[in-house]
Amino acid sequence: MPIHTANTIPALDLRAQYASIREEIQAAINAVLDSQIFILGSQVQALEQELSTFCGTRFAIGVASGTDALLLALYACGVRRGDEVIVPAFTYIATADVVSLLGATPVFADIDPATFTLDPAKLKPLVTKRTRAIIPVHLYGQTADMEPILEFARAHDLHVIEDAAQAIGATYHGKRVGALGEVGCLSFYPTKNLGGYGDGGMILTNSPELHEKVRSLRMHGECRKYVTAEQGWNSRLDEIQAAILRVKLRHLEDWNKTRRTHAGNYTRLLQAVTGVTPPKVAGWGEHVFHQYTVRVPHRDRVQKELAGQGIASTVYYPVPLHLQPIYRSLGHRPGSLREAERASSECLSLPLYPEMTSEQIEHVAQALSTAVSEA
Repeated sequence: MPIHTANTIPALDLRAQYASIREEIQAAINAVLDSQIFILGSQVQALEQELSTFCGTRFAIGVASGTDALLLALYACGVRRGDEVIVPAFTYIATADVVSLLGATPVFADIDPATFTLDPAKLKPLVTKRTRAIIPVHLYGQTADMEPILEFARAHDLHVIEDAAQAIGATYHGKRVGALGEVGCLSFYPTKNLGGYGDGGMILTNSPELHEKVRSLRMHGECRKYVTAEQGWNSRLDEIQAAILRVKLRHLEDWNKTRRTHAGNYTRLLQAVTGVTPPKVAGWGEHVFHQYTVRVPHRDRVQKELAGQGIASTVYYPVPLHLQPIYRSLGHRPGSLREAERASSECLSLPLYPEMTSEQIEHVAQALSTAVSEA
């Protein structure tokens, strides 16, 4: 985490969040230490129940990371070597990397420029006889347009696995992420809206079969203790992380509400600034603003100007997936997925966290206006 002073504004201030819940967190950790049960104990079981209730699914399975959640979900859905999985080209590398780890091939789809999420209209040309699944990513805290994605998947007999790492609590027509597709995957990386103090993840599903499959896979493929039926992983959410997350889950809705308020203030201050395009909130549900991401011209120069004024900002993501060196063999060239490439060159995420003040938001907005006019 960056060290900051009163004259700087960090991209994220986890210290401020910790200070507000310090006693709750310390009590939760101490309870685990007193129990001396650290793996798959009562804290993990309770968190699984609480998150399945929160997200609106029948089952939840705690795993070691958000990446593992995607990996085990794909494997549980039958994705194997030689298969293809459709993923958006504008997201974090993990969404595609898990496909490659299983020996399958990620097939990159372009995004909707308004929402930064997978464009359902771009799916049809990508399907082949080897396509097995689609992974829509709910990016920056906003859901993908799931109804047409799910309709398309049903028509082509494809699994839909939600990458909801950045969007816990976001809704689509009244349903929360994680409960929209066949499987939902959460990340508890420390910077997330619901973040632990280390890695962690969760798989959500309404399917009893997938639930049992994933529970086996996270524990070396065991079908009963010390008896393994198939290849599995060691991917278990630990008790200390679960205890921390249970504390923070109690605050999540308030934190997300505050994020929306801050985002609304940013948009009000920036909507008339020439050269700045604030994020669009789609009409289908609630955005939870994991990031407040604007489009600006001369993005790198603008970011440098902000840094000179003590304001941290972040570029998610400077190289779209289809142009990453790891996927050079797939033959994509610049210009092949134009919206993903344009987003990679224009997007800039401003500081946004519940503990920010109105004065800080006004300062960032004014500094951005100045930086854009001078870039």
